[in-house]
Amino acid sequence: MLGLPKSTEIIRQLPKKAIYDKFELKSSDRQRFDDNISRITLVNEVSPKTTAIAAGETVKAFFVALVTLKTTDCDPKNMQLLTKLIPQNMLYVLEYDGSTRLAVYRTKLLQAEPEPLTELTVSLVGLNLDDVWHNIVIQISGTTMAEGRTLDEQLAADEERAKLLRRIEQIERQARSERQPRRKWELAEEAKRLKL
Repeated sequence: MLGLPKSTEIIRQLPKKAIYDKFELKSSDRQRFDDNISRITLVNEVSPKTTAIAAGETVKAFFVALVTLKTTDCDPKNMQLLTKLIPQNMLYVLEYDGSTRLAVYRTKLLQAEPEPLTELTVSLVGLNLDDVWHNIVIQISGTTMAEGRTLDEQLAADEERAKLLRRIEQIERQARSERQPRRKWELAEEAKRLKL
């Protein structure tokens, strides 16, 4: 799966009932989890014992989990919960009705564009697992790293930029529908100021 070496393959079902029992979830979390997720299967373990890649300082191994969804979109709260419950670096393959997408949870849920499962690949690029994991997060998020920024700083900057672009779009829409010339001009000036 994902073009990973055969030596990394493991097939272990994670029963939802075991997750519920072990972590004593609140009924609201359990219901949201059950409404969104059909099945969770660990399909790969990438570690020094399964590949020729050395362990990193922070990333000693990571797992690939195939998450079969009941709905088109995955609830980020479920992925956040799963990430908290399982203290491992997890690469999620979110599958719904033949369409799949890669996802990781790093301060928020980062998802790649949907693709057929047969075309989905992950490159294990790096000298150690820290570098490999870093590159996988960059690949999934579609982030372009700026000079001198850490990955988390770049993700935060990208999020702020997206918020700003949404705000500019909202102001421009407001300006187009405004009837009063003075207010229309003020909105246009505010949009122009935000673009700088």
